[in-house]
Amino acid sequence: MPLLRKIHRRDLGMSFPGPKKFSTAQAVFSRLRRMRAFKGRPFALGFFRRFPVAGVAASFCLFFSGPVLTAAAGQRDLRPAAVAGKFYPADPVQLKKAVRQFLSDAVPPVGKRPVALVSPHAGYLFSGQIAADAFVQARGYPYDLIVLLGVNHTTPGFKGVSVFPKGGFQTPLGVAEIDAAVAKELLGRFPEARADASVHRKEHSIEVLLPFVQVLFPKTPILPLIVSLKDAKACARFGKGLGQLLSRRKALIVASSDLSHYPGYADACRLDPKTLQAMASLDIQRFQQVVRAQEASGVLGLSTCACGFHPVAAAMAAARSLGACSGAVVSYANSGDALVGNRRQVVGYGAVLFTRQPARAGRPFCPQTVAPVEAGPLSRTQEEVLLAFARKTLVQYFETGTVPLPRPADPMLYARQGAFVTLKRHGRLRGCIGRMTNDLPRCQVVGRTALQAAFNDRRFPPLEAGELNTLEIEISMLSPLRRVPGPEAIVVGRDGVMLEKSGRSAVFLPQVAPEQGWNREQMLSHLCRKAGLPESAWKQGATFYTFQAQVFGESPPQP
Repeated sequence: MPLLRKIHRRDLGMSFPGPKKFSTAQAVFSRLRRMRAFKGRPFALGFFRRFPVAGVAASFCLFFSGPVLTAAAGQRDLRPAAVAGKFYPADPVQLKKAVRQFLSDAVPPVGKRPVALVSPHAGYLFSGQIAADAFVQARGYPYDLIVLLGVNHTTPGFKGVSVFPKGGFQTPLGVAEIDAAVAKELLGRFPEARADASVHRKEHSIEVLLPFVQVLFPKTPILPLIVSLKDAKACARFGKGLGQLLSRRKALIVASSDLSHYPGYADACRLDPKTLQAMASLDIQRFQQVVRAQEASGVLGLSTCACGFHPVAAAMAAARSLGACSGAVVSYANSGDALVGNRRQVVGYGAVLFTRQPARAGRPFCPQTVAPVEAGPLSRTQEEVLLAFARKTLVQYFETGTVPLPRPADPMLYARQGAFVTLKRHGRLRGCIGRMTNDLPRCQVVGRTALQAAFNDRRFPPLEAGELNTLEIEISMLSPLRRVPGPEAIVVGRDGVMLEKSGRSAVFLPQVAPEQGWNREQMLSHLCRKAGLPESAWKQGATFYTFQAQVFGESPPQP
């Protein structure tokens, strides 16, 4: 994949955190490489694998047509999409479905008509749902201008406000037209503002928000501004002036920012809510103090608490100038909550609302606010919720190239427990992968293992979209592993078994032996084969662990 290596670190997706600042393209393709899911979803790599000659020809055409298309866009003052296919789907049908699905799953409004919002800007696999939580707060209200305040990730040394003065921003959903008259007036008022389109060319922090604008406000013009000022005071002055400029308009301001970058999961869950509450206070000085204090606290891996500090500060000042008196945190999650993230190094995402009326009081919608509970038995209703989420994960991935954010309302579904997801077609195994450790919430481990069973079980080819209607999903929620003295302690039908020997291991769920008609000896022989050991290896020197499972599944599909 040589093309992926050319993606520069300035593509600060912050959406698949790691030791370096990986772009979403690197993250997604790396994940899909491991999942062996290159067959066209979410991106068309399968075409190149199946038709290499046509793929080379298409690459040749794209390579040489790129400068022509860019030149044509430049003549029309269009800013071409820079991160389509990296941060969000490049296919317009997939993209529109993805945005609509996120909006459908968004939290209810927490206040009246927003003056301003704060939204994250990472890849949709990670922050798409939180962005939708922000934008849905403004759904249904009439606006005649959407002002988008972005972050400068891609132009080192730039200071000021970069205005894209006319034309439009292109995404797979079409062109978002720029209000050239307002842009011209802004340039005339503020000496720090420059008509410098180059700062916008590769910057993603505005582009990833545009599909939400295009779906919710399809005919409303935009004003894209990259805000990179000297300090908080300069941001406050600019924001106040921006509010005065917009005082006769029905404008919505959207500030683009992610939260903490690269701490561990627990540290992010502690730091990010404080940053969000400081934003919601509408007090720029407090916001600055909180961010500075946390960034200086020595938290391992923390590089920033808000990469979009400048646009957020400017939005806070503009909102106050426009009469906003109330702020509220709408929702929060971080990349460790995503089905394709990890919890070692995360990036935080939050949605904030600023309004002229008091916002509804209460705790923001986020997984971290759910009180921990013990992993007791699940009711049938809870089983059905988990089964529905496993299926929704697969359907949404195939239809949109994205995955849902697991955040059910039932606290029991956040209890930490290991699980296996088993996929069957016509009664035959189609994939089965699990997570033995009880380190993730039930809802998250089910979504993750559903994806892994579909795409990462090396015994089977990756799942195809056409198989979904004939697929039967079974979930096994696991008790903790318990070491037993020997095979005589294993009860067939009651116990699942993990066998370890010579650095190899294998697992059978409790239901496997009864389904296959095996006795204990036969089960252990097959378990050795699965581990790559001789069939008799269990008789001497092996270590055994047992566990039990609550097993439940969908009804078989009707023929």
